[in-house]
Amino acid sequence: MQKIVILDFGSQTTQLIGRCVRELNTFCEILPYDKFPHGDPDVIGVILSGSPLSVYSEGAFHPDLSGILGKYPVLGICYGAQYLSWSGGGKVEPVGTREYGRAHLDVTDKACPLFEGFEPASQVWMSHGDTITAIPAGWHRTASTESVKYAAFACDSAPAWGVQFHPEVYHSLQGKLLLRNFVVGICGSRGEWTPEYFVDATVAQLRNQLGNDKVVLGLSGGVDSTVAAVLLHRAIGDRLNCIFVNHGLLRLNEFEDVMRDYRELGLNVIGVDASDLFFKDLEGVTEPERKRKTIGADFIKVFDAEASKLKDVKWLAQGTIYPDRIESRNITGKVIKSHHNVGGLPEGMKQKLCEPLQWLFKDEVRGVGRQLGIPEHLVGRHPFPGPGLAVRIIGDVTRDKVRMLQEADAVFIGALRESGFYDKVWQAGVILLQDRSVGVMGDERSYEHAVALRAVTSRDAMTADWADLPYSLLQRVSNEIINKVKGVNRVCYDISSKPPATIEWE
Repeated sequence: MQKIVILDFGSQTTQLIGRCVRELNTFCEILPYDKFPHGDPDVIGVILSGSPLSVYSEGAFHPDLSGILGKYPVLGICYGAQYLSWSGGGKVEPVGTREYGRAHLDVTDKACPLFEGFEPASQVWMSHGDTITAIPAGWHRTASTESVKYAAFACDSAPAWGVQFHPEVYHSLQGKLLLRNFVVGICGSRGEWTPEYFVDATVAQLRNQLGNDKVVLGLSGGVDSTVAAVLLHRAIGDRLNCIFVNHGLLRLNEFEDVMRDYRELGLNVIGVDASDLFFKDLEGVTEPERKRKTIGADFIKVFDAEASKLKDVKWLAQGTIYPDRIESRNITGKVIKSHHNVGGLPEGMKQKLCEPLQWLFKDEVRGVGRQLGIPEHLVGRHPFPGPGLAVRIIGDVTRDKVRMLQEADAVFIGALRESGFYDKVWQAGVILLQDRSVGVMGDERSYEHAVALRAVTSRDAMTADWADLPYSLLQRVSNEIINKVKGVNRVCYDISSKPPATIEWE
């Protein structure tokens, strides 16, 4: 299988580059900047990502490109372009003020294959604090903007290009065309990476990897673990044992509904109600990361106890996908938020780890689910945090707060489904705020909780915009929550995008 290697220098948009390449039906592998797979015959091209660092700063990432340049087509993006210039003898200097936002590209080399089909003054997106002030000998400028002389440049003697802007973000209106020109036109991708290919190849790989061994998988009710389970079931049948732990923090009636769905899919599922343990250990816990760690530790405890009852299980499977991994720790070592299913095997567990979806983005997981024939109401479900409603409750977690949040969430999600907006947003839910507010209910003063509605549009959860829902829908949801959910007297709507906010509040 042909592949594009993306060398990651720590940019939060590296995953967007990967998703764009995958949308070209081309497999890509995102690797640390210094882990290029020399000798891999499947590599057809290399992309160097952006970075939060400066090429000249202490601790900057400086890989040896001598075994890459001239052997493979190379595209450097932002930091990647700056490194191509700086490492070849060019100059990269601070610009004094950060160049951030829209710019219009003037293509100076009309024969440059990267810009084939580009419109005049095509809009691109800049996001950098340094700029290239001189390019190395043997390279030439291919495009400029009003304020950036070397917005793009190319090598005269090797298939290598650098672009200072970010073609992977949607603000670069022809960014996908540029990436297509590189991946398909220059690298020669045949476009073989499809959900059908992934299912066939992964089932064969799983059968080879697992042999006649038994596997245990923790189900959450979400898209990722469901697709992983059905994929494994297709590969090894009844040798897959699934465990669905109810931590008491699921949506209203979700445990019962999901257990029914799983059994209809033919999966062998053990349901465990451990809500008493989770509520006990969460008592008084308010800090978000501690909540996640507490829930993760309890999940492992319960899961391990149930898994130990199964005989001769040699593998632990997880529905981990790539955004989980990158948010838990990126290459710079900075944690955005931890994910309970990232970090390897629990201490003391003897099983080997199996993660069939670990390099897929969410939209790819859904495509694979549809290829497997999983019902749309499961494949199209919104993402839901592993720690459940605990991270949608600001402050301590109690049964009464969970009850309020479950009821309010059921109203919101139900209204989205009935109005046809559920499938138009990426993720939606309700946040229970810690502070209370004064209200008037039945001619009497009330002092109760406020909730915030959250609905976003996105492609892969790495960036997100708040959903522009109709006022009439928001009014209906607000009235119904206040009238039906005891303990809530105020409803707000969150109009924050990611970044700077995250999708979840905790």
